Amino acid sequence: MAVIAAGLVLMFIYLIFQEGIISAFGARVNDETFRLSKEYFFWITLGIPFYMLGQALNPIIRSDGSPGFAMLTLLTGAIINIIFDPICIYALHWGMMGAAVATIGGQIVSAVMSAAYLFKMKETPLNKGCFKFRPVLIKKILLYGMASFFSQISIVLSMAATINMAVKYGAKDPIFSQTEFSQIPTAIAGIVSKFFQIIISVSAGLAAGCIPIAGFNIGAKNYKRVRGLMKRLMGTEAALGLIASLIFLLLPYQLIRIFGSENESIYYTRFAVWFIKGQLCLLPLACLNKASFIFLQSLGKAKQSSVLSVAREFVFGVGFAILLPMIWGLYALPFFMPVADGVTFIAVGTVLIKTYRELK
Repeated sequence: MAVIAAGLVLMFIYLIFQEGIISAFGARVNDETFRLSKEYFFWITLGIPFYMLGQALNPIIRSDGSPGFAMLTLLTGAIINIIFDPICIYALHWGMMGAAVATIGGQIVSAVMSAAYLFKMKETPLNKGCFKFRPVLIKKILLYGMASFFSQISIVLSMAATINMAVKYGAKDPIFSQTEFSQIPTAIAGIVSKFFQIIISVSAGLAAGCIPIAGFNIGAKNYKRVRGLMKRLMGTEAALGLIASLIFLLLPYQLIRIFGSENESIYYTRFAVWFIKGQLCLLPLACLNKASFIFLQSLGKAKQSSVLSVAREFVFGVGFAILLPMIWGLYALPFFMPVADGVTFIAVGTVLIKTYRELK
């Protein structure tokens, strides 16, 4: 109930401050971009309560011993989105609204599937007491959820800084200051952020899957298993990041073609390749950092997790995104991410070593 209430509040806030929010993410680069952004933003905002409900229930389903069903709810929503995107955009001629409607449709189905599962919980059967407002319980939930909250909100701020720097320093570039090319830096920054989010979502999923295992063994004081889990998780995360970085570094042209680069100018392709190689060259450290934030939270180290997460996404993520282009211009912008991850990993590595020793 708290999640639904929070979703409705956020939805109304987004609708009221719509123009200010999308402007903060560089939507005013030109009139056409601003118009399309407003159209998509309005419709996608209507799906916020369903999205939040589905995301909140997913870890509950996993913790109840049904990780397969939890994955199915997400996959079903994604498949519906993929299927209905071309139908809504092209067949129904809804354009940008169609893209949003397809996304909302997937979110609604995922939320309904997740909510239906609550009535067949294995370990904690649903009853009237589950719907009572309990301030003490809410306080505990907020305490342990702050790490994830800070992590997600910091990512948003970092992305906003990146987009705004792309707009600001793109306007100073001799090529991208021209009207016909002005949208290229922001478009590329958005596309590359999607590539990054795909990899970091896999990284977060691996770490999230370790939460119940780590929690159970910590409660049982079986610290040897927790140490083994930590080593395996970090090894897997490093391998994931290394493979992903190699793919992005070796196949940037092929990847950017997914977004229709053949129909764009040579400036679009060149800047896209530069941005991909610069921003995604140190994904092993990005994956290790993300996994560490989540794993530390599962060990009850919410404070350390929150501090490290905010440092990475807000202090370093926003800070270097602003600082690097100020010194070296637009083409230094993508390197804010590897620099931020490198600096963060120094602190993360120290905390992980200390935690590993404590588990002995």
